[in-house]
Amino acid sequence: MKQRKKIAVIGSINMDLTARTERLPAGGETVPATELLYAPGGKGANQAVAAARLGGDVTMFGCVGEDAFAEKLVENLRQNGVDTTHIRSVPGVSSGIAMITVAEASGENSIVVVPGANRFVTPAYVDDLQDAILQADILLLQNEIPPETVAAVMDLGHRAGKTVLYNPAPAAEMPEGIMEKIQEKIHYLTPNEHEAALLFPHIPALPSLLELYGGKLIVTLGEQGAMAWDSDRGKLLHIPARPAHVVDTTGAGDTFNGAFAYALAEGYAFADALRFANIAAGLSTERPGAQGGMPTKNEVLAAMHAV
Repeated sequence: MKQRKKIAVIGSINMDLTARTERLPAGGETVPATELLYAPGGKGANQAVAAARLGGDVTMFGCVGEDAFAEKLVENLRQNGVDTTHIRSVPGVSSGIAMITVAEASGENSIVVVPGANRFVTPAYVDDLQDAILQADILLLQNEIPPETVAAVMDLGHRAGKTVLYNPAPAAEMPEGIMEKIQEKIHYLTPNEHEAALLFPHIPALPSLLELYGGKLIVTLGEQGAMAWDSDRGKLLHIPARPAHVVDTTGAGDTFNGAFAYALAEGYAFADALRFANIAAGLSTERPGAQGGMPTKNEVLAAMHAV
């Protein structure tokens, strides 16, 4: 029996405060909300839950604060099958907070993030826990922890021969030299179209960019699906999105990344892993909340067979 590969997610853990409105407010405008919801989130925690809910062997590395949200955030991860052994509680600070507005008419969202304890996911934290991190086969990263920590994990994973998957979201200014490090030390880079434009401002056409980076670069395109270069076949891959009745797009990108990591851990071929992740992301938009809509493996497989 093939041994299942392990996934380590090094990233943010937040509480999402979601206000549902008829539409997103314009600058300087006030709009009424129909309700306010509290739900565990954070890009790191979201991606960990997405992979674990599919059946992945997932360990979360991150920090929470010393507040009323901390215990709920850690317990939520446990209930979703994520190993929380190495999550640290930081005294005297709040847990991370994301303030989200969701437009009910379109399903679009806007998000403001307060880092809180996520600022304490430092290179020193990674150094302290490197033996535990390196028990995993796949290291999954995002941008809601300090950039120097992201770089440290890339270095650690590269030295140890691990598969490093970096989701450069939310879009952020990259430290000098980080793109060279990315090219050398990660296996997969998964921006959306907006993030790709910021990372690669001098490449005019997306197909040219994808071919240049081979199968290392995957660009998600929302309702247009995802694109990547299939190095084995020497051609562009465009994985179309599954038709969905969109309720809430919050967490769709996180679902894609968690599902892609899971598919890699299960040994899926590159194109099949992309298709699996794309369908999981589409399913996640049909229910409210970042983690609330994340599907199970059976739901994804049923949707794949129905297409």
